[in-house]
Amino acid sequence: MPGTVPVPLDPPPRARLRSAARLAVCAAVPWFLCLWWGTSTVPVPAALPAVLILRDDVYDAPRRGWERLVGVVVGVALTTLVLHWLPPPTASSVTSVSAAASVSFLAVLACGCAGMYLMYQGGAPNQQVLVSALVIYATALPGYALARLAESAVGIAAVVLLGPLLWPPDPYRSAAAGLRTYRGELGDLLGAVAARLGTGGPPTARGLPEDAELWLRPRNGLAAYERAARRTRLPRLYLRTPKRPPDGLEERLRLAARTALTLQHFTGELRERARTDGCAPPPGSGSDTALRELAPLVRATARTVDTALRGGDCAADLDRARALDLAHRAAHPTRHDAVLRAGLHLTHEAVADHVAARP
Repeated sequence: MPGTVPVPLDPPPRARLRSAARLAVCAAVPWFLCLWWGTSTVPVPAALPAVLILRDDVYDAPRRGWERLVGVVVGVALTTLVLHWLPPPTASSVTSVSAAASVSFLAVLACGCAGMYLMYQGGAPNQQVLVSALVIYATALPGYALARLAESAVGIAAVVLLGPLLWPPDPYRSAAAGLRTYRGELGDLLGAVAARLGTGGPPTARGLPEDAELWLRPRNGLAAYERAARRTRLPRLYLRTPKRPPDGLEERLRLAARTALTLQHFTGELRERARTDGCAPPPGSGSDTALRELAPLVRATARTVDTALRGGDCAADLDRARALDLAHRAAHPTRHDAVLRAGLHLTHEAVADHVAARP
């Protein structure tokens, strides 16, 4: 998912302040440059690239800037060509003015839409083509098209050159911090699940809160790590090159992303069990015993995953978790219980693959 670096989905106030300051500087510098150059008295297009290009991933600014500049050039060229053959209406009759305006507007709209979708990149059309075409059409003043091009180019250049140099984030640090956060939250969740299972009943909706953000953290961490790899291919103009990542960070992030899917499946099955069986099954029932005996397996799985994500030796913990899995399977072989254990079993397999791949 390009353009998404921060692992915490809700960045801390300090990170927000840095982003706001970066955007303000990258908008103000081209504004005053264009005032000094004399392109116009209100060079708004020079400040817009900072708002539209600088997003979560500042190291993606060169790519976004290039796409925006190409879109501006194509949009201005299309509108200039259309208005050359269909000039803005100047007749005094209201009817003739409306008819001429409608024809020229439809021509600009059709050309802008065609150019936007012909320049389809990154999974989305280049909307800047149509935006620039309509802006030039609405401001059909002599010299405005060239001024728009010049101001956009200055704004994009300022963002591309300054953005990655102003308080650049460290993607490796973000990825490692996100992994630590995920480990802590996952441990709390599985600990609460095991405690509830120990009473013989599935966790209720209160015991299993909506945890969509939790399962997204590993994917966001992996995106941050991959962003760091792409950062090393930037021009040497960006002086701050990434530091060496912690040993095994990429492997642990991939393990976290893989086990997030399997553990999400497990918690989803627990929700379904709570919905179908009720908050508490009758004491002494088979479901009551199966759920109570699942608690040690959940605790062992949580300890195994936590050790693996910390980079420790989890072989002994994995063997214990697998033994508990086999014991629970032998005692409760029904399909109902097998579906509930499937997420934990797949988690053990993912950890085993991680251990086997380690040098």
